[in-house]
Amino acid sequence: APSVLFPDRAPAGDALVTGTPASGGRATGPVRVIREAAEFGRLRSGDVLVCPYTNPSWTPLFQRAAAVVVDAGGSGSHAAIVAREYGIPAVMGSATGTSDLVDGQVVTVDGDTGRVTGD
Repeated sequence: APSVLFPDRAPAGDALVTGTPASGGRATGPVRVIREAAEFGRLRSGDVLVCPYTNPSWTPLFQRAAAVVVDAGGSGSHAAIVAREYGIPAVMGSATGTSDLVDGQVVTVDGDTGRVTGD
């Protein structure tokens, strides 16, 4: 049954992380966990940006990211809006993305279902 707290949340199944689908499409790439502005330089083109939140200072990262997975927020939050502008998949409100996913781990982000799976 759907959760009252997370009505759009996909069932976990074989997913590593789930959240609210916020920008459609699928993309596969290596995880890069970025927790603060001082780490922005670590994100390489084609990486999956995994972060606790975003604000406007994070916007340039979306030019390089293949997809984004964010611990907090929903489909109306900054990261979701910017991901849609750049046409990259986004999963919001994962709660545990920054703790469950590790740098270099290859994942597929499905922005239509809110699921992040391993490859």
